[in-house]
Amino acid sequence: MPVEIDIDEKSVTAYISGEIDHHNAAKLRNDIDSAVENAYPEALILDFGGVTFMDSSGIGLVLGRYRLMQDLSGKVIIENAPKNIAKVFKMAGIEKLINGEERK
Repeated sequence: MPVEIDIDEKSVTAYISGEIDHHNAAKLRNDIDSAVENAYPEALILDFGGVTFMDSSGIGLVLGRYRLMQDLSGKVIIENAPKNIAKVFKMAGIEKLINGEERK
């Protein structure tokens, strides 16, 4: 499960691709958390544009990063979620994070 991470002054953006399941969620968590803990960003942007499949491990990935960012007084924003992934987020009740709707 590849993830590319870009860091700027105010945000960390994780470009996630492939499948998110219990086999690769731990590495994703570690890579993203490491970047966040080093940068202390105002926002963590999780770009799901390249994700082809996600099970409940993806929900856990998002919720864990949400808690981490709350500890840093920051926000999590989900971008470019394909329709099938956005539907899973909606069913889990975390659709407010998509495209930064929570910031309003």
